[in-house]
Amino acid sequence: VFEGGWNTEIFKELEENGFAQADVLQAARQVKLPKGFTSLEGVLFPAQYSFAEGTSQLDALQSMVNRFSKAISTIDFTDPEGKLNTQQLITLASLIQAEGRSQDFAQISRVVRNRLALGMPLQFDSTVHYVMKSRGEIFLSGKSTKLKSPFNTYQNRGLPPAPIGNPGLEALKAAIAPAQGDWLFFITVAPGDTRFTKSFSEFNNWKLLYKKNLKAGVFE
Repeated sequence: VFEGGWNTEIFKELEENGFAQADVLQAARQVKLPKGFTSLEGVLFPAQYSFAEGTSQLDALQSMVNRFSKAISTIDFTDPEGKLNTQQLITLASLIQAEGRSQDFAQISRVVRNRLALGMPLQFDSTVHYVMKSRGEIFLSGKSTKLKSPFNTYQNRGLPPAPIGNPGLEALKAAIAPAQGDWLFFITVAPGDTRFTKSFSEFNNWKLLYKKNLKAGVFE
């Protein structure tokens, strides 16, 4: 189970390893979620799992959830600012996981919080990719940003209604320990070069640099 993986991808992995699709979907409805969580998406902890022959689908999924519960018990998974409940925190962690690299997680966490505080839409491509079940696209088309879905953060303000994947431990930590800063925008202008700013004009300048680098093939 890789960090940021969708439940649909995890279910497919189970099916490819001998579990029946109908049984996996039924088991997903029977899993006991940790206290304070309402969605199975987000609580299937990323790790390598080995199951003995004859392991039930329910036991396989429950072991991933139990691993998640153990992970959050080690980090006091509560909002230090008292603004987000545990379900919102795991949704935040899933956005952090989807939007950047581990060294940028704490700053991304702060960008999300700053935008929420101002009532700004998050406008994260990753939320639309989640709805479309598409990976690997660098940017969205204008049509995609208009997709009608509660998960589309271009069309809806606030956090998505549930996680957009299953975050790993570093993203979980960043959700409860955001960096301090006034950033509202961030963009990766080249591999390994993600920049954060409060200035929309500076962001636009960096966006031009990103497009230049993209055209030059630096992302390939």
